[in-house]
Amino acid sequence: MKQTKQSSAFPSRLSMVAVACQIACLGMSSAYAQQATTSNDPVDSKQVTITGKKVGMGLMVQENAPKARSTITAEELAKQRPTGNAYEALELMPAVNSYNYDATGLFGGGLTLRGFNSDQIGATINGVPVNDSGNFAVYPQEFVDQENTCTQFVTQGSTDVDSPQIGATGGNFGITTCDPSKEKRFRFMQTVGGLHLTKTYMRYDSGMWADKKTRVFISYSNAQSDKWKGDGGARRDHVDMGFRTDFDRFNSVAGTILYNRAINQNISSFSLADLNKNGYYYDYSTNWVGHVAKTPGKAGSDANSAFGDSYYKLTQNPFENVIASTTIKARFGENTDIKVIPYYWYGYGTGGNQQRLQTESAFLNTATGKNTAGVDLNGDGDTLDKVIVANSSVTRTNRPGITASLTHQFDNHQVLVGFWYERATHEQFGPMVAVNDAGEAGDIWLKEGRILRPDGTPFQSRDWKTISTGYQVFAQDTISLMNDKLTLNFGVRAPTMKRDFTNFANEGAGTTYSISKSYSEVLPQLGARYQIDNNNQVFASLAKNMKAPPNFIYATTGNVVLVNGVATMPVDVKAETSFNLDLGYRHQSDKLTGQVTVYAVDFRDRQATAYDVITNTSSLTSVGKVKTTGFEVELGNTPVNGWSFYSSLGYAKSEIQADLPVSKTGSLPTAGKEMTLTPKYKAGLSAQYETSVWYARLKAKYTGKQWATMTNDELVPAYTLLGFDAGYQFPNTGWMKKPTLRLNVANLLDKQYRNPSSFNVTNAKAYGTAGAKTVFYYMGAPRFTSITFSADF
Repeated sequence: MKQTKQSSAFPSRLSMVAVACQIACLGMSSAYAQQATTSNDPVDSKQVTITGKKVGMGLMVQENAPKARSTITAEELAKQRPTGNAYEALELMPAVNSYNYDATGLFGGGLTLRGFNSDQIGATINGVPVNDSGNFAVYPQEFVDQENTCTQFVTQGSTDVDSPQIGATGGNFGITTCDPSKEKRFRFMQTVGGLHLTKTYMRYDSGMWADKKTRVFISYSNAQSDKWKGDGGARRDHVDMGFRTDFDRFNSVAGTILYNRAINQNISSFSLADLNKNGYYYDYSTNWVGHVAKTPGKAGSDANSAFGDSYYKLTQNPFENVIASTTIKARFGENTDIKVIPYYWYGYGTGGNQQRLQTESAFLNTATGKNTAGVDLNGDGDTLDKVIVANSSVTRTNRPGITASLTHQFDNHQVLVGFWYERATHEQFGPMVAVNDAGEAGDIWLKEGRILRPDGTPFQSRDWKTISTGYQVFAQDTISLMNDKLTLNFGVRAPTMKRDFTNFANEGAGTTYSISKSYSEVLPQLGARYQIDNNNQVFASLAKNMKAPPNFIYATTGNVVLVNGVATMPVDVKAETSFNLDLGYRHQSDKLTGQVTVYAVDFRDRQATAYDVITNTSSLTSVGKVKTTGFEVELGNTPVNGWSFYSSLGYAKSEIQADLPVSKTGSLPTAGKEMTLTPKYKAGLSAQYETSVWYARLKAKYTGKQWATMTNDELVPAYTLLGFDAGYQFPNTGWMKKPTLRLNVANLLDKQYRNPSSFNVTNAKAYGTAGAKTVFYYMGAPRFTSITFSADF
């Protein structure tokens, strides 16, 4: 097994000085340009240049919202590796701390924003909420083909007033897909790269139909790659389709169906002790331990390995999902517009490690609620053995919803009112299937061949059903004053989440019980923007956000305790809330676009595992306040003699306000400590030279040191990553338009680095009676190169 040196801290001061110098140089640059705009139309196949002339190469656009907001466009996404995901696309933004489990983007990744974890940030696609309806997790590799994405935006502090979110204390990010092209075309792209990476992408656009109002598209892609460490890989099949009908300028209907089917091997995370022992490239075992010989009448046990050494073929996570939505826009009279977005979200898949050593005599006896029933798993005629099987958490979600809003203009007021409603049925269960003599699960989807109990019911390591009914009303008044120099924004949204949770008797908890809880908040928003002159503006916003507790707190593995078979919750959990204040300045000219924001976050009732002195239990609970202050800078220019630049710089200072109770007499020393996964400094730089037929650019991302634990006793070193992208557009032929070859190189200097796998580790050292917790890390992937050819026909 290949072993290399461990990651180390990089010279942060030099990195920060270099970025500061670059920002200063940008401030003195001069250029000609046109104002950046965004569009939902894909790039025209007749366009001559390989890239457009937008500010910052598509890494930023000129914003007018009275709040902090950053946007990237299709121009930037076209330069990135086609297999990349939403987290990777946002990596240069100043507030975003993101990483991927690998260089292709097919395996997912992690993200924090101003110290908020990804499950505290709202995520939407075409206005549809895509956070997990149970725990609000985000899976960026599943959503949409990057070739079909027109914009991605982040609102760093204030969740949009009409955003359909019940789990967003830290702002939101959104993805908007491209409309069908107005011209008929067929687009083909082929990507190849290291680790046997391939991606084939095909898209057909109908162009305008005979009615000159309607257009449709459909695309298909297949992507696959090996893992960068260990055996196994990923395979992803994806279909996007959409239509748009414009009856006139103000009345339209558009819709998309986004389908994804993927089978991924897990990429393992390990502790520092594991890394010191096994090396940087260590992963799940490639050796199947096998089943032991049958011993009728005698107890036998398979030689199960430790969790991190599970057999790699038993660490697959298949998942399938569909996101379907329609956007209907209609105008009534001259001043009233209505928008309605009905949607449906479906998902089915597994999660976690599937390898399990099952005791044959530990099946649920449904009559008694005890795990005393026996099943002969290996066919030796007794129930005395322990046998390796395949078992994991399966999730099935059916999630219809609708958002509707009305906008009315009168005098100097633009009033927005509306509502959102959603009913998500979230089933989480743990079936089990046999593992054959080659170490392969009978069905990796855990659908066929499920192992049954003696009474004919299926084994379930858990069996939960959560119906989450979310709804909110919202209203906003935008007032223009002083000849449109001053814009005031007064908004409020009032979300409610009702959780109806049922635990069906299973091998994890043998009693059936139900719990119902509701969470409601009134969330005001205030915003203001003053246009100093044509090129300069200042803005301010203050917003309250919330996040309902995750559904797993209602399980016996969460906060529920069974007392004489009755479910009780000794520790209740409040909804998280946060107050976000932004003060900012924007310069937006045809030479340079820049934004500077200072912010303060007052985070209340943060959810974490802690000890409750009243009930003498440890559970997920509210652990008080976290305060974060900082600033963010973005600068970008339009090309100067072919040169374009984008720079970003972020600073965040977080502070936990109280100690964390761990027993009746003891606490963890968290007061005054910094929040986990919140680097104090984050910076990005992109420098590009382009002509009418080719471009080349160098990217740099600096991530400062960050803490892996709330007690700040395990530090994650800073790191700097470089990437290189280039492209060349060949002349058109009679049947092929814009034939283009692109090169993408990630981690150009082959750096080693690491990121914690969890946001919620409390302590890595022992404090009194509080034992040490283990921090697990995802290792940074090594240098990776791919080439993409694309053309329109």
